[in-house]
Amino acid sequence: MSDSPAYYVHPSSFVDQGAVVGPGTKIWHFCHVMPGARIGAGCALGQNVYVAGSVVIGDGCRIQNNVSLYDGVILEDHVFCGPSMVFTNVINPRSHVSRKSEYQRTLVRRGATIGANATIVCGATLGEYAFIGAGAVVRGDVPAFALMVGVPARRVGWMCQCGNRLDLADGAGSCRHCGATYREDGGALRQIDPPRPPG
Repeated sequence: MSDSPAYYVHPSSFVDQGAVVGPGTKIWHFCHVMPGARIGAGCALGQNVYVAGSVVIGDGCRIQNNVSLYDGVILEDHVFCGPSMVFTNVINPRSHVSRKSEYQRTLVRRGATIGANATIVCGATLGEYAFIGAGAVVRGDVPAFALMVGVPARRVGWMCQCGNRLDLADGAGSCRHCGATYREDGGALRQIDPPRPPG
């Protein structure tokens, strides 16, 4: 790190040498960012956030208080992780068995929201702009724009890119808040207008 990095770290937190943090990011009280971790620009890490060494966090992410991002977690741009939500990285942990070679990847696509106290079991991919309700337990892949609630989590609807619930008729409709239009086909939702940028 340089003597005057272009990001903020509270004096109670540790960003280890070898971590990469983008400009404009703020790391608040009692956080620990391990060597090798990569954090994008314009992010905010709330109190007591842990970031393991292989974790990648995109630009504009918001990680609320008491969240641990373990090895294998990848967040694309503009992901929201609510307070005390949980990631895992081993399916069958035992304290007396080392399974570091068995860590599984969890990928959270661009714009997804994970509510407070939700649990994401490792190995899942959360689609772009998916919305995981507070306290939900996700055990597998989640489609883009899906609204997931419950234990285990199940899809109960669709969410707009702007974060409001969609009301579709005959598999199509528009958001009454931002006007974006969508079409549902085969259990997947696609944004029609404005079209999503590639990547």
